[in-house]
Amino acid sequence: MSVALIIPSHAQDSPQDYVNVHNTARAAVGVDPVTWDNTVAAYARNYANQRIGDCRLVHSGGPYGENLAGSSGDLSGTTAVELWVDEKAFYDYNSSSCAAGMVCGHYTQVVWSYSVRIGCAKVKCNNGGAFISCNYDPPGNIIGQRPGNYLQRSGKYEYGETILAVGFLFRYQMLRELSTSI
Repeated sequence: MSVALIIPSHAQDSPQDYVNVHNTARAAVGVDPVTWDNTVAAYARNYANQRIGDCRLVHSGGPYGENLAGSSGDLSGTTAVELWVDEKAFYDYNSSSCAAGMVCGHYTQVVWSYSVRIGCAKVKCNNGGAFISCNYDPPGNIIGQRPGNYLQRSGKYEYGETILAVGFLFRYQMLRELSTSI
């Protein structure tokens, strides 16, 4: 007689997994890394727990930026973030908008340079599906602004300096031509 011990896997759902996949996407466009924040994570966990009953992708309306993902089966946290990052293909840097009929706001939140703290949570819903929430502090996707220190690697412009004034972070966006030697 043999006995098998089955331990649920939380592979690709740890705080470091979420941080790593976010920072890979951010590094690809020259944006500084995010760090894990336990307060933001507690918010994500609390909200994810509220969605266990229905697994509906409804935004919390809270104080943080937020990306949601769900599935009818299991979905890893890193796969959810990778799905958001895949929206990069629909982001038009020059107009700072999504291609017609496409979604790219999840991607821009991932790479929003002012969003420097994240917290994410995953729950298994009553229907067997997965619900994943990542929250961002400060929130991104501010209308009229670009993702920030985002570098357009294929073009000839980059964004300039960040200044702190009266307790608010402002992006002082200066376009400047890159040297042709770069």
